[in-house]
Amino acid sequence: MTANIFMGSTEVSRENLSDRISPYSNKVVSRYPNCTKEDTIKALEIAKEASVLCKNSTLAQRIAWLEDVASRLKENLEDIAKTITDEVGKPIYFSRIEVSRAVETIKVSTQVIAGISGHTIPTDIASSGKKTIAFYKRVPVGVVACITPFNFPLNLIIHKIAPALVSGNAVVLKPTPEAPLTAYKICKLFIESPYAIKDALSLVYGDVEVGSTLVSSNIPRVLSFTGSVPVGKIITKNAGIKKVSLELGGNAATFVEKSGDLALAASRCAYGAFYNSGQVCISLQRIYVHDEVYDEFARLLVEETSKLKIGDPYESDTFIGPLINEDAMHRAKGWVESAISEGAVALTGNKIEGNLFYPTIMSEVTDDMNIVCEEAFAPIVSLIKIKSYEEAMSKINNSPYGLQYSIFTNNLSLVSRFIDEADCGGVVINDIPTLRFDVQPYGGVKLSGIGKEGPQFAIEEFTEIKSVVIC
Repeated sequence: MTANIFMGSTEVSRENLSDRISPYSNKVVSRYPNCTKEDTIKALEIAKEASVLCKNSTLAQRIAWLEDVASRLKENLEDIAKTITDEVGKPIYFSRIEVSRAVETIKVSTQVIAGISGHTIPTDIASSGKKTIAFYKRVPVGVVACITPFNFPLNLIIHKIAPALVSGNAVVLKPTPEAPLTAYKICKLFIESPYAIKDALSLVYGDVEVGSTLVSSNIPRVLSFTGSVPVGKIITKNAGIKKVSLELGGNAATFVEKSGDLALAASRCAYGAFYNSGQVCISLQRIYVHDEVYDEFARLLVEETSKLKIGDPYESDTFIGPLINEDAMHRAKGWVESAISEGAVALTGNKIEGNLFYPTIMSEVTDDMNIVCEEAFAPIVSLIKIKSYEEAMSKINNSPYGLQYSIFTNNLSLVSRFIDEADCGGVVINDIPTLRFDVQPYGGVKLSGIGKEGPQFAIEEFTEIKSVVIC
Protein backbone atom coordinates (compact mmCIF):
# COMPACT_ATOMS: atom_id res chain seq x y z
CA MET A 1 0.00 0.00 0.00
CA THR A 2 1.21 3.48 -0.82
CA ALA A 3 1.45 5.99 1.99
CA ASN A 4 0.47 9.35 0.51
CA ILE A 5 1.30 12.72 1.97
CA PHE A 6 -1.12 15.17 3.56
CA MET A 7 -0.88 18.82 2.67
CA GLY A 8 -3.01 19.90 5.55
CA SER A 9 -6.28 17.98 5.24
CA THR A 10 -5.75 17.27 1.53
CA GLU A 11 -4.33 13.88 0.62
CA VAL A 12 -1.80 14.13 -2.21
CA SER A 13 -0.24 11.34 -4.27
CA ARG A 14 3.11 11.39 -6.04
CA GLU A 15 4.68 9.32 -8.79
CA ASN A 16 8.21 9.39 -7.39
CA LEU A 17 8.02 6.65 -4.74
CA SER A 18 10.43 4.71 -2.55
CA ASP A 19 9.92 1.17 -1.28
CA ARG A 20 9.98 0.14 2.36
CA ILE A 21 11.54 -3.30 2.68
CA SER A 22 10.65 -5.44 5.68
CA PRO A 23 13.75 -6.08 7.84
CA TYR A 24 12.43 -9.61 8.45
CA SER A 25 11.06 -10.86 5.11
CA ASN A 26 13.07 -8.57 2.80
CA LYS A 27 9.83 -7.95 0.87
CA VAL A 28 8.28 -4.61 -0.05
CA VAL A 29 5.65 -3.83 2.59
CA SER A 30 4.87 -0.20 1.77
CA ARG A 31 5.73 2.70 -0.52
CA TYR A 32 5.98 6.40 0.16
CA PRO A 33 6.49 9.61 -1.87
CA ASN A 34 9.83 11.33 -1.94
CA CYS A 35 9.00 14.84 -0.83
CA THR A 36 10.97 17.91 -1.82
CA LYS A 37 11.97 21.16 -0.21
CA GLU A 38 9.06 22.79 -2.02
CA ASP A 39 6.62 20.24 -0.57
CA THR A 40 7.91 21.00 2.90
CA ILE A 41 7.63 24.76 2.47
CA LYS A 42 4.06 24.35 1.23
CA ALA A 43 3.16 22.17 4.22
CA LEU A 44 4.63 24.78 6.56
CA GLU A 45 2.70 27.61 4.90
CA ILE A 46 -0.54 25.61 5.20
CA ALA A 47 0.21 24.99 8.87
CA LYS A 48 0.87 28.69 9.42
CA GLU A 49 -2.54 29.60 8.03
CA ALA A 50 -4.24 26.75 9.92
CA SER A 51 -2.66 27.81 13.20
CA VAL A 52 -5.16 30.69 13.39
CA LEU A 53 -8.06 28.22 13.23
CA CYS A 54 -6.35 26.00 15.77
CA LYS A 55 -5.79 28.87 18.18
CA ASN A 56 -9.41 29.99 17.92
CA SER A 57 -10.90 26.51 18.26
CA THR A 58 -12.50 25.51 21.53
CA LEU A 59 -10.82 23.14 23.93
CA ALA A 60 -14.02 21.09 23.86
CA GLN A 61 -13.61 20.51 20.13
CA ARG A 62 -9.96 19.56 20.43
CA ILE A 63 -10.68 17.11 23.24
CA ALA A 64 -13.53 15.57 21.22
CA TRP A 65 -11.14 15.30 18.27
CA LEU A 66 -8.52 13.38 20.21
CA GLU A 67 -11.08 11.19 21.95
CA ASP A 68 -12.50 10.25 18.55
CA VAL A 69 -9.03 9.38 17.24
CA ALA A 70 -8.30 7.28 20.32
CA SER A 71 -11.51 5.34 19.80
CA ARG A 72 -10.80 4.75 16.10
CA LEU A 73 -7.21 3.76 16.83
CA LYS A 74 -8.40 1.19 19.36
CA GLU A 75 -10.83 -0.22 16.76
CA ASN A 76 -7.95 -0.53 14.26
CA LEU A 77 -5.47 -1.99 16.74
CA GLU A 78 -4.75 -5.22 14.84
CA ASP A 79 -4.32 -3.54 11.47
CA ILE A 80 -1.95 -0.87 12.73
CA ALA A 81 -0.03 -3.33 14.92
CA LYS A 82 0.54 -5.53 11.87
CA THR A 83 1.68 -2.49 9.89
CA ILE A 84 4.27 -1.71 12.58
CA THR A 85 5.53 -5.31 12.44
CA ASP A 86 5.58 -5.24 8.63
CA GLU A 87 7.64 -2.08 8.45
CA VAL A 88 10.10 -2.32 11.37
CA GLY A 89 10.03 -6.01 12.33
CA LYS A 90 8.80 -5.42 15.89
CA PRO A 91 7.31 -8.63 17.34
CA ILE A 92 3.53 -8.48 16.99
CA TYR A 93 3.01 -8.84 20.75
CA PHE A 94 4.92 -5.60 21.33
CA SER A 95 3.35 -3.87 18.31
CA ARG A 96 -0.05 -4.45 19.91
CA ILE A 97 1.26 -2.99 23.15
CA GLU A 98 2.54 0.05 21.27
CA VAL A 99 -0.87 0.72 19.75
CA SER A 100 -2.51 0.35 23.17
CA ARG A 101 0.04 2.75 24.67
CA ALA A 102 -0.67 5.26 21.88
CA VAL A 103 -4.38 5.11 22.70
CA GLU A 104 -3.59 5.80 26.36
CA THR A 105 -1.22 8.66 25.46
CA ILE A 106 -3.95 10.35 23.43
CA LYS A 107 -6.44 9.95 26.28
CA VAL A 108 -3.99 11.29 28.86
CA SER A 109 -3.36 14.31 26.63
CA THR A 110 -7.06 15.13 26.75
CA GLN A 111 -7.12 14.69 30.52
CA VAL A 112 -4.12 16.84 31.46
CA ILE A 113 -4.77 19.79 29.11
CA ALA A 114 -7.29 21.35 31.50
CA GLY A 115 -4.61 21.41 34.21
CA ILE A 116 -2.18 23.43 32.08
CA SER A 117 -3.38 26.73 33.45
CA GLY A 118 -2.06 30.11 34.50
CA HIS A 119 -1.90 31.88 37.86
CA THR A 120 -2.81 35.23 39.32
CA ILE A 121 0.09 37.46 40.31
CA PRO A 122 0.13 39.83 43.32
CA THR A 123 1.84 42.80 41.68
CA ASP A 124 1.74 44.77 44.92
CA ILE A 125 4.23 42.37 46.49
CA ALA A 126 6.89 44.86 45.39
CA SER A 127 6.99 48.30 46.96
CA SER A 128 7.00 49.81 43.47
CA GLY A 129 3.92 47.86 42.49
CA LYS A 130 0.23 48.52 42.98
CA LYS A 131 -2.94 46.49 43.15
CA THR A 132 -3.97 45.31 39.71
CA ILE A 133 -5.62 42.31 38.17
CA ALA A 134 -2.58 40.45 36.90
CA PHE A 135 -2.23 36.91 35.70
CA TYR A 136 -0.60 34.76 33.08
CA LYS A 137 -2.01 32.04 30.90
CA ARG A 138 -0.62 29.51 28.46
CA VAL A 139 -1.29 29.93 24.75
CA PRO A 140 -0.37 27.75 21.74
CA VAL A 141 2.92 28.52 20.04
CA GLY A 142 1.40 28.35 16.55
CA VAL A 143 3.20 25.73 14.47
CA VAL A 144 5.07 22.68 15.76
CA ALA A 145 7.40 20.64 13.53
CA CYS A 146 7.86 17.00 14.61
CA ILE A 147 10.51 14.51 13.48
CA THR A 148 10.18 10.91 14.73
CA PRO A 149 12.28 7.69 14.62
CA PHE A 150 11.64 4.04 13.72
CA ASN A 151 11.81 2.23 17.05
CA PHE A 152 8.37 3.33 18.27
CA PRO A 153 6.94 4.54 14.96
CA LEU A 154 3.42 5.09 16.30
CA ASN A 155 3.69 6.02 19.97
CA LEU A 156 6.47 8.55 19.48
CA ILE A 157 4.37 10.27 16.83
CA ILE A 158 1.48 10.39 19.29
CA HIS A 159 3.72 11.72 22.07
CA LYS A 160 4.36 14.75 19.86
CA ILE A 161 1.25 15.44 17.80
CA ALA A 162 -1.43 14.68 20.43
CA PRO A 163 -0.11 17.24 22.98
CA ALA A 164 0.63 19.72 20.18
CA LEU A 165 -2.85 19.52 18.62
CA VAL A 166 -4.81 19.48 21.86
CA SER A 167 -2.88 22.62 22.87
CA GLY A 168 -4.26 24.45 19.83
CA ASN A 169 -1.27 24.25 17.47
CA ALA A 170 -0.90 23.19 13.86
CA VAL A 171 1.62 20.42 13.16
CA VAL A 172 3.91 19.35 10.34
CA LEU A 173 5.11 15.77 10.84
CA LYS A 174 8.13 14.15 9.23
CA PRO A 175 8.16 10.51 10.34
CA THR A 176 10.89 7.96 9.88
CA PRO A 177 11.16 6.60 6.32
CA GLU A 178 11.33 3.13 7.88
CA ALA A 179 7.63 3.26 8.83
CA PRO A 180 5.80 5.50 6.35
CA LEU A 181 2.53 3.57 6.27
CA THR A 182 2.25 3.56 10.06
CA ALA A 183 2.50 7.36 10.04
CA TYR A 184 0.04 7.66 7.17
CA LYS A 185 -2.58 5.54 8.91
CA ILE A 186 -2.49 7.49 12.17
CA CYS A 187 -2.51 10.85 10.38
CA LYS A 188 -5.49 9.69 8.31
CA LEU A 189 -7.40 8.93 11.52
CA PHE A 190 -6.73 12.46 12.75
CA ILE A 191 -7.56 14.16 9.46
CA GLU A 192 -10.74 12.19 8.72
CA SER A 193 -12.22 12.70 12.18
CA PRO A 194 -15.47 14.71 12.08
CA TYR A 195 -14.01 16.91 14.83
CA ALA A 196 -10.76 17.67 12.96
CA ILE A 197 -9.59 21.25 12.53
CA LYS A 198 -9.05 21.90 8.82
CA ASP A 199 -5.40 21.73 7.75
CA ALA A 200 -4.14 21.40 11.33
CA LEU A 201 -1.95 18.39 10.50
CA SER A 202 0.38 17.84 7.54
CA LEU A 203 2.50 14.79 6.74
CA VAL A 204 5.66 14.87 4.64
CA TYR A 205 8.30 12.22 4.00
CA GLY A 206 11.96 12.68 3.30
CA ASP A 207 15.44 12.75 4.68
CA VAL A 208 18.05 15.50 4.81
CA GLU A 209 16.38 18.00 2.45
CA VAL A 210 12.98 17.80 4.12
CA GLY A 211 14.41 17.69 7.63
CA SER A 212 16.74 20.65 7.12
CA THR A 213 13.89 22.69 5.63
CA LEU A 214 11.74 22.05 8.71
CA VAL A 215 14.64 22.87 11.03
CA SER A 216 15.73 26.12 9.38
CA SER A 217 12.26 27.52 8.64
CA ASN A 218 11.06 30.50 10.66
CA ILE A 219 7.48 29.21 10.68
CA PRO A 220 7.67 26.57 13.44
CA ARG A 221 7.94 28.00 16.92
CA VAL A 222 8.86 24.59 18.33
CA LEU A 223 10.83 21.74 16.80
CA SER A 224 10.39 18.37 18.52
CA PHE A 225 12.93 15.72 17.49
CA THR A 226 13.69 12.20 18.62
CA GLY A 227 16.79 10.62 17.11
CA SER A 228 20.57 10.51 17.16
CA VAL A 229 23.07 12.83 18.82
CA PRO A 230 24.83 13.81 15.55
CA VAL A 231 21.53 14.91 14.01
CA GLY A 232 20.56 16.63 17.26
CA LYS A 233 23.76 18.69 17.09
CA ILE A 234 22.99 19.73 13.51
CA ILE A 235 19.47 20.74 14.54
CA THR A 236 20.76 22.78 17.46
CA LYS A 237 23.19 24.59 15.17
CA ASN A 238 20.66 25.39 12.43
CA ALA A 239 17.32 25.82 14.18
CA GLY A 240 17.55 29.54 14.72
CA ILE A 241 15.33 31.29 17.26
CA LYS A 242 12.77 28.67 18.21
CA LYS A 243 12.23 26.24 21.04
CA VAL A 244 13.95 22.94 20.40
CA SER A 245 13.00 19.75 22.22
CA LEU A 246 15.50 16.93 21.67
CA GLU A 247 15.38 13.32 22.85
CA LEU A 248 18.72 11.94 21.72
CA GLY A 249 19.16 8.55 23.33
CA GLY A 250 21.23 7.20 26.16
CA ASN A 251 23.40 4.51 27.62
CA ALA A 252 21.17 3.11 30.35
CA ALA A 253 22.76 1.39 33.33
CA THR A 254 21.75 -0.44 36.47
CA PHE A 255 23.55 -1.45 39.67
CA VAL A 256 22.78 -4.86 41.14
CA GLU A 257 23.75 -4.37 44.77
CA LYS A 258 24.49 -7.40 46.96
CA SER A 259 21.28 -7.02 49.00
CA GLY A 260 19.11 -6.92 45.89
CA ASP A 261 16.76 -9.67 44.71
CA LEU A 262 19.01 -11.42 42.19
CA ALA A 263 16.27 -13.51 40.58
CA LEU A 264 14.09 -10.45 40.04
CA ALA A 265 17.05 -8.43 38.78
CA ALA A 266 18.10 -11.13 36.28
CA SER A 267 14.57 -11.54 34.92
CA ARG A 268 14.01 -7.83 34.51
CA CYS A 269 17.49 -7.15 33.15
CA ALA A 270 17.02 -9.76 30.41
CA TYR A 271 13.81 -7.99 29.47
CA GLY A 272 15.32 -4.50 29.60
CA ALA A 273 18.43 -5.38 27.63
CA PHE A 274 16.75 -7.27 24.78
CA TYR A 275 13.26 -5.73 24.48
CA ASN A 276 12.73 -4.46 20.92
CA SER A 277 16.11 -5.99 20.04
CA GLY A 278 17.79 -3.36 22.20
CA GLN A 279 16.53 -0.61 19.89
CA VAL A 280 15.26 1.59 22.71
CA CYS A 281 16.77 4.82 24.02
CA ILE A 282 16.52 3.41 27.56
CA SER A 283 17.57 -0.11 26.60
CA LEU A 284 19.68 -1.57 29.41
CA GLN A 285 23.27 -1.61 28.17
CA ARG A 286 25.47 -1.62 31.29
CA ILE A 287 24.93 -3.81 34.36
CA TYR A 288 27.24 -3.13 37.30
CA VAL A 289 27.20 -6.05 39.73
CA HIS A 290 28.70 -6.26 43.23
CA ASP A 291 31.57 -8.76 43.13
CA GLU A 292 30.07 -10.87 45.94
CA VAL A 293 27.02 -11.75 43.80
CA TYR A 294 28.50 -11.35 40.32
CA ASP A 295 28.86 -15.04 39.41
CA GLU A 296 25.37 -15.96 40.63
CA PHE A 297 23.79 -13.02 38.85
CA ALA A 298 25.64 -13.77 35.60
CA ARG A 299 24.39 -17.36 35.73
CA LEU A 300 20.81 -16.22 36.32
CA LEU A 301 20.97 -13.63 33.53
CA VAL A 302 22.19 -16.20 31.00
CA GLU A 303 19.42 -18.53 32.15
CA GLU A 304 16.73 -15.85 31.77
CA THR A 305 18.05 -14.81 28.36
CA SER A 306 17.87 -18.40 27.10
CA LYS A 307 14.10 -18.31 27.68
CA LEU A 308 13.54 -15.49 25.18
CA LYS A 309 12.16 -16.62 21.82
CA ILE A 310 13.97 -15.23 18.79
CA GLY A 311 12.54 -15.33 15.29
CA ASP A 312 9.35 -14.69 13.34
CA PRO A 313 7.91 -11.36 14.56
CA TYR A 314 4.40 -12.42 13.50
CA GLU A 315 4.29 -15.21 16.09
CA SER A 316 2.68 -13.97 19.28
CA ASP A 317 5.29 -15.49 21.62
CA THR A 318 8.33 -14.06 19.81
CA PHE A 319 10.31 -11.69 22.02
CA ILE A 320 13.18 -10.67 19.73
CA GLY A 321 12.77 -9.86 16.04
CA PRO A 322 15.22 -8.45 13.50
CA LEU A 323 17.34 -5.35 13.78
CA ILE A 324 16.12 -2.51 11.61
CA ASN A 325 18.66 -2.98 8.79
CA GLU A 326 21.96 -4.57 7.74
CA ASP A 327 23.98 -1.55 8.83
CA ALA A 328 22.69 -2.00 12.39
CA MET A 329 23.57 -5.71 12.23
CA HIS A 330 27.12 -5.09 11.04
CA ARG A 331 27.65 -2.30 13.56
CA ALA A 332 26.54 -4.51 16.45
CA LYS A 333 28.65 -7.43 15.24
CA GLY A 334 31.67 -5.17 14.82
CA TRP A 335 31.42 -3.81 18.34
CA VAL A 336 31.16 -7.31 19.83
CA GLU A 337 34.11 -8.61 17.83
CA SER A 338 36.17 -5.54 18.69
CA ALA A 339 35.47 -6.03 22.40
CA ILE A 340 36.36 -9.73 22.18
CA SER A 341 39.65 -8.88 20.46
CA GLU A 342 40.43 -6.62 23.44
CA GLY A 343 39.73 -9.33 26.01
CA ALA A 344 35.96 -9.32 26.53
CA VAL A 345 34.00 -12.59 26.62
CA ALA A 346 30.58 -13.31 25.12
CA LEU A 347 28.65 -15.41 27.65
CA THR A 348 25.81 -15.93 25.17
CA GLY A 349 24.75 -14.77 21.71
CA ASN A 350 27.24 -13.15 19.31
CA LYS A 351 25.38 -14.89 16.51
CA ILE A 352 23.64 -13.72 13.36
CA GLU A 353 21.01 -15.87 11.67
CA GLY A 354 19.35 -14.33 8.66
CA ASN A 355 18.22 -10.88 9.79
CA LEU A 356 18.34 -11.79 13.47
CA PHE A 357 21.04 -10.75 15.93
CA TYR A 358 20.96 -13.06 18.92
CA PRO A 359 20.90 -11.50 22.42
CA THR A 360 24.49 -11.10 23.58
CA ILE A 361 25.80 -10.86 27.13
CA MET A 362 29.34 -9.58 27.42
CA SER A 363 31.68 -9.89 30.40
CA GLU A 364 35.27 -8.84 31.09
CA VAL A 365 34.62 -5.52 29.37
CA THR A 366 36.54 -2.34 30.10
CA ASP A 367 35.33 1.24 30.35
CA ASP A 368 36.96 2.34 27.10
CA MET A 369 35.27 -0.22 24.84
CA ASN A 370 32.63 1.14 22.42
CA ILE A 371 30.28 -1.56 23.61
CA VAL A 372 30.17 0.15 27.01
CA CYS A 373 30.74 3.84 26.40
CA GLU A 374 28.57 4.34 23.28
CA GLU A 375 24.88 3.67 22.64
CA ALA A 376 24.69 0.17 21.14
CA PHE A 377 21.03 0.21 19.97
CA ALA A 378 21.24 -3.56 19.59
CA PRO A 379 20.58 -6.63 21.79
CA ILE A 380 23.89 -6.35 23.62
CA VAL A 381 24.45 -5.92 27.34
CA SER A 382 27.68 -5.79 29.35
CA LEU A 383 28.34 -7.11 32.86
CA ILE A 384 30.87 -5.17 34.92
CA LYS A 385 32.10 -6.41 38.31
CA ILE A 386 32.53 -3.72 40.98
CA LYS A 387 33.44 -3.64 44.68
CA SER A 388 31.23 -0.89 46.11
CA TYR A 389 28.28 1.41 45.60
CA GLU A 390 30.68 4.32 45.19
CA GLU A 391 32.54 2.57 42.37
CA ALA A 392 29.29 1.67 40.63
CA MET A 393 27.97 5.22 40.91
CA SER A 394 31.19 6.67 39.54
CA LYS A 395 31.11 4.36 36.52
CA ILE A 396 27.39 4.79 35.86
CA ASN A 397 27.70 8.57 35.80
CA ASN A 398 30.87 8.47 33.69
CA SER A 399 28.92 8.72 30.45
CA PRO A 400 28.20 11.54 28.01
CA TYR A 401 24.55 10.45 28.23
CA GLY A 402 22.11 10.71 31.12
CA LEU A 403 18.63 9.43 30.32
CA GLN A 404 17.60 6.80 32.89
CA TYR A 405 19.46 4.66 35.46
CA SER A 406 18.30 2.14 38.04
CA ILE A 407 19.37 0.17 41.11
CA PHE A 408 18.38 -3.19 42.60
CA THR A 409 18.83 -3.05 46.36
CA ASN A 410 17.07 -3.55 49.68
CA ASN A 411 19.32 -0.97 51.35
CA LEU A 412 17.13 2.08 51.93
CA SER A 413 20.05 4.42 52.53
CA LEU A 414 21.50 3.51 49.12
CA VAL A 415 18.11 4.16 47.51
CA SER A 416 18.15 7.68 48.92
CA ARG A 417 21.72 8.28 47.79
CA PHE A 418 21.06 6.86 44.31
CA ILE A 419 18.09 9.16 43.74
CA ASP A 420 20.26 12.16 44.59
CA GLU A 421 23.52 11.07 42.96
CA ALA A 422 22.44 9.52 39.64
CA ASP A 423 23.22 12.09 36.95
CA CYS A 424 20.26 11.49 34.68
CA GLY A 425 16.70 12.52 33.87
CA GLY A 426 15.01 9.58 35.59
CA VAL A 427 15.80 6.90 38.16
CA VAL A 428 14.08 3.57 38.81
CA ILE A 429 14.34 1.62 42.05
CA ASN A 430 14.26 -2.20 41.96
CA ASP A 431 13.45 -2.38 38.27
CA ILE A 432 15.15 -1.71 34.96
CA PRO A 433 15.94 1.77 33.58
CA THR A 434 13.95 0.67 30.52
CA LEU A 435 10.76 1.18 32.54
CA ARG A 436 8.73 4.12 31.28
CA PHE A 437 5.14 5.15 31.88
CA ASP A 438 3.79 7.39 29.14
CA VAL A 439 2.30 9.82 31.65
CA GLN A 440 5.62 10.57 33.36
CA PRO A 441 8.12 13.30 32.44
CA TYR A 442 10.65 11.71 30.13
CA GLY A 443 13.91 13.21 29.00
CA GLY A 444 17.56 13.30 29.95
CA VAL A 445 20.58 15.43 30.69
CA LYS A 446 23.91 15.93 28.94
CA LEU A 447 23.86 14.43 25.41
CA SER A 448 20.55 12.70 26.08
CA GLY A 449 18.78 15.88 25.12
CA ILE A 450 16.76 18.94 26.06
CA GLY A 451 13.14 19.15 27.16
CA LYS A 452 10.62 16.61 28.37
CA GLU A 453 8.04 14.31 26.84
CA GLY A 454 4.91 12.92 28.48
CA PRO A 455 1.58 14.66 27.70
CA GLN A 456 1.61 17.23 30.50
CA PHE A 457 5.23 18.16 29.93
CA ALA A 458 5.00 18.16 26.14
CA ILE A 459 2.01 20.51 26.37
CA GLU A 460 4.21 22.86 28.38
CA GLU A 461 6.85 22.62 25.62
CA PHE A 462 4.21 23.40 22.96
CA THR A 463 2.73 26.43 24.70
CA GLU A 464 3.99 29.87 25.68
CA ILE A 465 3.27 32.05 28.69
CA LYS A 466 1.34 35.25 28.04
CA SER A 467 1.31 37.76 30.88
CA VAL A 468 -1.73 40.01 31.39
CA VAL A 469 -2.15 43.13 33.57
CA ILE A 470 -5.50 44.92 33.94
CA CYS A 471 -5.10 48.33 35.60
